[in-house]
Amino acid sequence: MGFSSLGVSKEIEKGLLEMGIVTPTKIQEAAIPVLTTQRIDFIGQAQTGTGKTAAFGLPLLSKIDPSKDWIQALVLAPTRELGQQIARQLFKFTKYSDKVFTEAVYGGEKIDIQISRLNRPTHIVVATPGRLLDLLNKKALDISKIETLVLDEADEMLSLGFKEDLSRILKKTQGKRNVWLFSATIPKELDEIINSYVSPDALRINIDKEDAVNTGIEHHYVTGDDNNKLDTLTQFLKSQGKNRGIIFSRTKAVAKVLAKQLASKNYEVGLLEGDMHQKDRDKVMRAFKNKNLRLLVATDVAARGIDVSNLAFVVHYQLPDQVDYYTHRSGRTARAGKKGISLVLINNKEVNRIWELEKTLGIKFLRIK
Repeated sequence: MGFSSLGVSKEIEKGLLEMGIVTPTKIQEAAIPVLTTQRIDFIGQAQTGTGKTAAFGLPLLSKIDPSKDWIQALVLAPTRELGQQIARQLFKFTKYSDKVFTEAVYGGEKIDIQISRLNRPTHIVVATPGRLLDLLNKKALDISKIETLVLDEADEMLSLGFKEDLSRILKKTQGKRNVWLFSATIPKELDEIINSYVSPDALRINIDKEDAVNTGIEHHYVTGDDNNKLDTLTQFLKSQGKNRGIIFSRTKAVAKVLAKQLASKNYEVGLLEGDMHQKDRDKVMRAFKNKNLRLLVATDVAARGIDVSNLAFVVHYQLPDQVDYYTHRSGRTARAGKKGISLVLINNKEVNRIWELEKTLGIKFLRIK
C-alpha cells in the first residue's frame, strides 16, 4: 500500500519517493487518513523510529493554506536537534507541491536572528517550549490563529522538565485548535496534561510493541566482570567491521572516560554529554551525520532528539535508570524498517534487570556469553 491510498497528494508522494519513503509504517497508516480528513484531537503512541514525523507532518501540510501568510500550525519538540530535523523533513516533503514555509526556533541560537526570520511569511513554527515562550514574551510571533498544535516526543518533553512550559503554551492556545500528541510512552505526568488540555473524545491509537517497526531490533546481552567491560565492547566493535552505532552510558563521568579510552584505541569516536556547549554538540553531531565519526558515546539526556539513519547497533555500556529510556535508546537503530542490534553489557548482579525489561517491554533477549 502506498501513500496515495492514505490520501496523500501525488506531488507530496513524489517528494517522499525521492527521500526513499515508499511504504507507510503502522502509525502512518493509522494517523494520516484520519488527521487529513477530520478535525479531531489525536493521541498516537508508537516507539521511537517508527516514522512519527510523516505521520503528523503529511496531514499538517495538507491543512495549510499557503495563500494565508500567518502561522497556522505549531509543532513542539523536546530538543533543538529534533526541531531542526522536523523542519527539514517538512521542507523536503513539499519539494514538488505548493511552498509551505516552516521556521524552527530553539535555544542555543541568538533570538534576534530567529525574530528576523519570523518576520517573513511563516505557516508552521517548530519550536522547543522554552524558546517559544521567550518569543511570545517578546511578542515576536502570533499563535492565536493556529488550527493545529502537535506535541512530538511528548514524554521526552516532560522528562526534560518542560511540564510547566507545555501547560502555559497549551493554555495560551486553548480555543479552536486541535492537539495531536505523539509519544513512545504515556507516563502519569503526560496523562495529567492529556486530561487537562486534550479533548476527552480524542482518537487514541496505540501501535503495539509487537507491531512497531522496531521488531527489526535484535536484543542481546553479555554478562561479565565490570573490569572486562571495555574488552567486551572492543570485541563487539571488531565484529561489527565498519558498522556505525551509539554507545550509551548512564553518567557523564563514565561517558567521558569511555570516549577517551576508545579514542586511544584509534576509534573515530565523538562524545555527547549534558554539560557541553551547543556549538561543540553541533560539531560532534555534524561529524557523526557526515560519517566522519563511526561511534558516538552519549548519555541519555544528551542523546535526546538524535536521528541518524543506518545505525547498525546501540550498546548499553550501563543500563539506564528507567525502563522507558531503554526503548528510546534501542530505537536509535533499526529505523525505517532496517535491522539492528541492541547490546547490553551487564555484570552477574544485573541479570534481573534483563528479565524486568523482557517482562515490561514484551521483548526477548538473547544471551551471547
